[in-house]
Amino acid sequence: MLHKTNGIVLRSIKYGDSSLITTIFTALLGTQTYMVQGVRSSKAKQNRAGFFQPGMLLELVTYQQPQKNMQRIREFQAAYIYTGLQEDVVKNSISIFSVELLLRLLPEQAPLPALFDMAYEYFIALDKMSLHQVANFPLFFIIQCSKILGYDLKEAESDAHAASAMPINNDDAAVLNLLLAADNYADLEKITMNADTRLRLIDWYVAYLQKHTQHMGNLKSLSVLRAILH
Repeated sequence: MLHKTNGIVLRSIKYGDSSLITTIFTALLGTQTYMVQGVRSSKAKQNRAGFFQPGMLLELVTYQQPQKNMQRIREFQAAYIYTGLQEDVVKNSISIFSVELLLRLLPEQAPLPALFDMAYEYFIALDKMSLHQVANFPLFFIIQCSKILGYDLKEAESDAHAASAMPINNDDAAVLNLLLAADNYADLEKITMNADTRLRLIDWYVAYLQKHTQHMGNLKSLSVLRAILH
């Protein structure tokens, strides 16, 4: 059966001489794995493998066979063309972190339209906004994903005050409360914090998610984010 849907590329792996196996979070079908043939071929008129870099936003027409774990893509094109995200080291590092977070948190083949819409708009906003506006984006993204996926943020707020394995001080907890209340980018921009606070809260929230989901593991992109996020 053919389906037309938008998607966010999460991961791509080279397969054979010219193909890719790619994992895409789709608006209609949730997270799916696709075989994309011939996109790396040196004989092709243009190398189309760049469409499947993590974080790319695509329009897709896919073949879906429910009994198969790997599907096929019939047609694809960019749904949005980034103007600065891929070239700017800070924005690109935030994007890679956000993509890895989705890859760890999303269940397979489960449609999550609210989460897709939030993430799709997030990557566009990350591309469009100026550099000084995006420092709090990783924290915003973690919290919005958690809200939509049903993690108990009241428990997170309580944990922030508790004498647990990762306690945070009262000032950090106050900032966390503001972040939990922020529902849009205008609210987010009003929240000020220094780099140390921001990184402590990212580490704390990642640890919270590791505690509450078995698939979280260690985020490889977190060390890069720590190095560039000031």
